[in-house]
Amino acid sequence: MTLEEKIGQMCQYSGFNDQGKELARKGLVGSFLNVVSPGEINELQKEAVKHSRLGIPILFGLDVIHGYSTIFPIPLAEASTWDPSLVRLCASVAAKEASSQGIRWTFSPMVDVARDPRWGRIAEGAGEDPYLGMMMAKAKVEGYQGTNLSVKSKLLACAKHYVAYGAAEGGRDYNTAEVSERTLREVYLPPFKAAVDAGAGTIMSAFDNLNGVPATANKFAIRGILKGEWQFSGFVVSDWDAVAELINHGIACDSSQAALKAVMAGVDMDMVGPYHNHLLQLVRQGKVPESVINDAVRRILRIKLRLGLFKNPYADTVTANGSLLLPEYRKLARDEAREAIVLLKNDGDLLPLSRDLKRIAVIGPLADSQTDILGSWAGKGNPEEAVTVLDGIRNRAGKNIEVLYSPGCGITDTSTALFNQALEIARKSDVVIAVVGEAGNMSGEAESRSDLNIPGLQEKLVRKLMELGKPLVEVLMNGRPLTVDWSVEHVPAILETWFLGTEAGNAIADVLFGDYNPGGKLPVTFPRVVGQVPIYYNHMNTGRPPSSDDHFTSKYIDLPSSPLFPFGYGLSYTKFKYSNLVASPVRGSEDCFEVKVDIANIGDREGDEVVQLYIHQRCASVTRPVKQLVGFKRISLEPGQKKRIRFRLTPYELSFINSNMKRVVEAGDFDVFVGGNSRDVISTSIKVPKSMTVPERTPDLE
Repeated sequence: MTLEEKIGQMCQYSGFNDQGKELARKGLVGSFLNVVSPGEINELQKEAVKHSRLGIPILFGLDVIHGYSTIFPIPLAEASTWDPSLVRLCASVAAKEASSQGIRWTFSPMVDVARDPRWGRIAEGAGEDPYLGMMMAKAKVEGYQGTNLSVKSKLLACAKHYVAYGAAEGGRDYNTAEVSERTLREVYLPPFKAAVDAGAGTIMSAFDNLNGVPATANKFAIRGILKGEWQFSGFVVSDWDAVAELINHGIACDSSQAALKAVMAGVDMDMVGPYHNHLLQLVRQGKVPESVINDAVRRILRIKLRLGLFKNPYADTVTANGSLLLPEYRKLARDEAREAIVLLKNDGDLLPLSRDLKRIAVIGPLADSQTDILGSWAGKGNPEEAVTVLDGIRNRAGKNIEVLYSPGCGITDTSTALFNQALEIARKSDVVIAVVGEAGNMSGEAESRSDLNIPGLQEKLVRKLMELGKPLVEVLMNGRPLTVDWSVEHVPAILETWFLGTEAGNAIADVLFGDYNPGGKLPVTFPRVVGQVPIYYNHMNTGRPPSSDDHFTSKYIDLPSSPLFPFGYGLSYTKFKYSNLVASPVRGSEDCFEVKVDIANIGDREGDEVVQLYIHQRCASVTRPVKQLVGFKRISLEPGQKKRIRFRLTPYELSFINSNMKRVVEAGDFDVFVGGNSRDVISTSIKVPKSMTVPERTPDLE
């Protein structure tokens, strides 16, 4: 390969145009994104394969975040299922649909741990916990890539945004992240390690400034940890124009210096940035060794070989249209949407709805919005194929129940003009379903919020509806935790539904009418007010923990320190009882423990429960979280059924990063907690007899 051809492989361009065709013909492009027509993909591919000197195929990528044509729940909602097997299956469907169109690379999963709901991109990840994030990262990568990337129905995964992008100050996108190395290794890196261990072929660097060095130029993170310590053999791609943005960050004086810093840090492919303008000259000037270029190109070509692009580079235009939105894909989307729904409140067992209803009022600006229900980053999903909440309720109600509808107000409007219409139909009805929350595009990239209240006049509308004295169910749609303290105090039943995708309305109706018993659990903590943010369950204790007996403790003077809803929280239409918790050493092992607990369904409905295992080390060389998730299992129980659930605590689950940046287990006493959320638990204890160093690895979810 000539130097120009090598550099071409390191450049990614966007869209279909004549310039792109010329670059492909000359063999000076490695990848395109945002080319979605199978015909256009094949046209560009033919230029590269048939007419360029070396015939190296092009890699086509797209943001397939939670589905391509069949849109699944947003990733935060997928994490609410606590069901990695189902998430893996849905990712495999997204891979089938995208690859059928010639797309072989997705910029997913986003595995950023996010503790600040003001950050709009919290919607794109698995929430606040590293362990849950690891399990979801592993599931998504395995779903996209399978065990053999050369299979035409598989999709190259890209774990992003490396690293600590979710720690942006103030929850403001693209902002600075000041994170200690120990916290980086213990909180923010593990989901990326899980993705790498699962075989993720690519990693995307982040936009943030990490401890004074932007992630795109962070040699410590990319060459030191990712490619060095972890021996990552895939390639690193920048985010959109992030290389050129090093100028705004203030560590590059011009685009040439930006390209120099990024490539020397280990960014192998530049997404629509300055590599194509400057790398050739930088190599000829001796500023970039050609060995750096060679390493990047080898990584890129190895991935293209793994994908089988050299043998089969083209999209099948004959079968492409028949590979999307298949009935079995829609059923799977409905299944995942149902599992993602979290029941936050159900006073008086208002839900499921009575079978004796004659008239239902469906009210709210999100009740009949096909666009919003898909959420952000909705791939090539067609809103016209989406089932709204109103559609779903009408589908389920049939002819025996009259369903009335009014939007009541807009999502962010300041007009009350539609209030009277909404109140009038509510008066006529037996129950009110108020569908409120955020617009689908209010979360995602560049959608940070300083206020976490329900936007516009929607809460005022709910208050007016509550004054009627009618039973009311609040259905929340949102891409982040919202501050809904008034609703929690006054509204009898609340469902958190996030943005559930193509089959959202049917899934929500299944839960409302009791055809499905909700079992989703929150992957994030819900604050009471935005002033509590950041708030997360696995915080460290202080020297003065909150106490009602002592004024001089760590607390707020104007509200409780506790959250509105804790991490892992979610109710059911049935009741579960935990008992007989035992933790003991595994026979024949000095460093593994078995945790056993009984869980019984003491209600009268079948239901799912997510059994959650937490630990706390009482005394260590560095402070430890008050609780730390180290295991979970989603199980189903019939009424009256009891199961004995077993977990294994290995040295990895008991370990932490010490002050020397080593993963270790330190001998001592541990509290062991099991329950249905991070707050409501039963506990026992274990004594770990010896200290040891532990290798970095991804734990198995039994």
